[in-house]
Amino acid sequence: MAVRFDAVEKRFDGTAALTGLTLDIRRGEMFGLIGPDGAGKTTAIRLLCGLLHADAGTVRVFGRDPVRDHAWVTEHVGYLSQRFSLYGDLTIDENIEFFAEIHGVRHFKTRRDTLLDLTQLTPFRTRLADRLSGGMKQKLALACTLVHEPDLIVLDEPTTGVDPVSRREFWKLLSEFLSRGITIVMSTPYLDEAERCARVALLHDGRTLAMDAPENLRGGIQGGIVEVMAPGHADAAALIAGLPGVSDVQVFGERLHLTIEDSSDDAVAALASRIEASPLRGASVRAVPPSLEDVFIATLARKEQAGA
Repeated sequence: MAVRFDAVEKRFDGTAALTGLTLDIRRGEMFGLIGPDGAGKTTAIRLLCGLLHADAGTVRVFGRDPVRDHAWVTEHVGYLSQRFSLYGDLTIDENIEFFAEIHGVRHFKTRRDTLLDLTQLTPFRTRLADRLSGGMKQKLALACTLVHEPDLIVLDEPTTGVDPVSRREFWKLLSEFLSRGITIVMSTPYLDEAERCARVALLHDGRTLAMDAPENLRGGIQGGIVEVMAPGHADAAALIAGLPGVSDVQVFGERLHLTIEDSSDDAVAALASRIEASPLRGASVRAVPPSLEDVFIATLARKEQAGA
């Protein structure tokens, strides 16, 4: 394992950030920490990097304690924080050189040129960091993170606030580094991005709700998902929630995701007929594969029911 959390707990001024967090991350995989704000993603990452002490439980990175062996972890782990934390008054070249010197990388110029080519930043290498776009800043931050050739890179919501084109380019870069054997751990609030990970952990209130490959999590959802488009109907969710066979309704803008007990074609057709006969006449009704968002909501509801 590259990373292991075993019953980890962390509190801040009496408030629990992590409560019995247990997960493992394999070498060479892309692993996603998924959950809403306050789920404990950033706290877990800071513990992994040795920036915080766990109040209970154990954290191991390649078998080492990230606090006690912090110098070793710093050498083998690259960390990209949520916020752009490079030097705006230094050029792209100077920022990479600075981070190379921090990590004791003496002959860094060839490595820097390779990273600039990969990130497509070579034409802008003399530009000040403050004059870069959001996507270019993230690419520069990634280049600085990788200049000392870490075995593991940790990304804390790396594409938040980045435009869609830059997000796609950023993911291409991650795929390239993954193909070179680097282990990648990332947190993200974007569940469509989580689909790209080999495995994910769904976090809520500092606990692991579920951990598996995205396709396995989707396949484990009970029942089926039907999407209903009913523009202009503010009370659509309330109307549909009372229909036979519908166990849950979630609202995503003008889309409604219905969890149904029976996902057969006949059951979906019968549900569509009932909706057509309701005040929602003309609404679009179709069965869709469950998304990770559906899985997260369904898993959370199941855990809450079990707790109750």
